[in-house]
Amino acid sequence: MRSVADGLHAIAMTLWIGGLWTVGLLVAPMLFYAMGDRVLAGSIAGRMFTLLAYIGIGCGAYLLLFRLLRFGASGLKHGRFWIVLAMLVLVLTGEFGVQPVLAAIKHQALPAEVMESVFRDRFATWHGVASVLYLIECLLGVLLVWLQGRDPA
Repeated sequence: MRSVADGLHAIAMTLWIGGLWTVGLLVAPMLFYAMGDRVLAGSIAGRMFTLLAYIGIGCGAYLLLFRLLRFGASGLKHGRFWIVLAMLVLVLTGEFGVQPVLAAIKHQALPAEVMESVFRDRFATWHGVASVLYLIECLLGVLLVWLQGRDPA
């Protein structure tokens, strides 16, 4: 019989990794495809990514705590602990490192839209950095799910 902690572990993994895939690989691209206003699409996607970042921070913290409480110090020897830690570092870097830079560049571009300003290239570069961090986080999530399926401990 599974404990409540085990059930919460499964929910946290599903919510975080499923959210990464859903928002980043389905919803955000669809917003830009379906909406005529790219600025509005970007604003909506940005809010979704911010919400997902906070979900990831909470889920990542729970998953790390779960492994440490379940396995003690030997949990540090498990690859899954380090995968979750890497994912957590990526989401923290994206949300509190890269996103403030993007927001500052957008603010500097005012009253023009950033993609219509002299800051376009800087914004595109930093947006690329955010995208790479997100992609790595998604790939680590794939690995985490793969490993979970092989051995749920």
